[in-house]
Amino acid sequence: MLQVQFIRENKQTVLDGLAKRNFADAETIIEEVLTADETRRTTQVSLDNILAESNKISKEIGGLFKSGEIEKANQLKEKTGELKEQSKQLTEELNVAADKLNELLYQIPNIPHASVKAGKNEEDNEEIFKEGIIPDLGENALPHWELAKKYDIIDFDLGAKITGAGFPVYKGKGARLQRALINYFLDKNTAAGYNEVQVPHLVNEASGFGTGQLPDKEGQMYHVTGDNLYLIPTAEVPVTNMFRGDLVQESDLPITVTGYTPCFRREAGSYGAHVRGLNRLHQFDKVEIVRIEHPDNSYNALNGMVEHIKEILRELKLPYRILRLCGGDTGFTSALTFDFELYSTAQERWLEISSASNFETFQANRLKLRFKNKEGKSQLVHTLNGSSLALPRVLAGILENYQTADGIKIPEVLVPYCGFDMID
Repeated sequence: MLQVQFIRENKQTVLDGLAKRNFADAETIIEEVLTADETRRTTQVSLDNILAESNKISKEIGGLFKSGEIEKANQLKEKTGELKEQSKQLTEELNVAADKLNELLYQIPNIPHASVKAGKNEEDNEEIFKEGIIPDLGENALPHWELAKKYDIIDFDLGAKITGAGFPVYKGKGARLQRALINYFLDKNTAAGYNEVQVPHLVNEASGFGTGQLPDKEGQMYHVTGDNLYLIPTAEVPVTNMFRGDLVQESDLPITVTGYTPCFRREAGSYGAHVRGLNRLHQFDKVEIVRIEHPDNSYNALNGMVEHIKEILRELKLPYRILRLCGGDTGFTSALTFDFELYSTAQERWLEISSASNFETFQANRLKLRFKNKEGKSQLVHTLNGSSLALPRVLAGILENYQTADGIKIPEVLVPYCGFDMID
């Protein structure tokens, strides 16, 4: 959530940033925010003045009673009664004004970083890096969903029987390869200094608001209505909310965390050949990295995250590219996002497998997550997160790019985790 003081002091910067995102009616909502903020501040001043006057009179009343001026003291007591009623009314008005202001602020996305280009959608994203060799598989190459059926390692029909489309069942070497990837990713992250955690797979409403999934993506989350809990769309939500409301010391930064979780996304309206097989699921596994950073270091940290993900893909020997997302494709909470895509040779298309994002103070403001700087003042941290990695499309890329006439080879780095070097 943007800070209202920042909007007030940098109105044109905010409008320019929202224009990069093609945010509709930006001027209207910003004016509504400024009006609501003025109402809130004016009401707060009036309330503070009345409370100050009431406190002053209360002290006078005590003195009058001590000096025996009972009648005058009783007259002032009537005045304090009137002030109490006024303060009660102003408190109610202040709460209404604050709620209205927050409701407006929740609707405004983050301001893109200066390096983010204006654009409408994914077609306007910038490719900034590409690496790896795209294998020549010949004419008989199969897409991963056919390979999964051929080698009986992923059963999409069985998952549909148990739950519905988008909930596959991993079997035999497919399940072991899935587990191997999770362990490999976690080992890479912990070796890089990330602290591993296991977190709940359901979160409360406050957690959803804290990281910005609510109210923006409410329709994309599975909602357990009986308990008003949400199945997590990513480990980013519970991991980042571990620090909600905290005041950390500057010396504690950076805080680095990694965790594996299943992820649940409704993906409403996702149909067609481009979402076949593992390309888009309602339940999938992902290993996440989260950083709580000093504002002065957050973009260095983001670059470090990008290099870390690069190293993993190099070890897997998968062809990949990195995109800097344009304003129109950048997520609601992010200031700058780099997407990683691997090339699916059998499908002849790029598949997103990771994103690394800096949210600057946007999430921290919602989370009320601050650090105490050297001067002893509290200041909002910057939060960052990245996938390292999302498993379904990585698995799809391995199956497709490593297929041979004799079976599917296992990337060398994964063989110790799998216990086998071939699916046949």
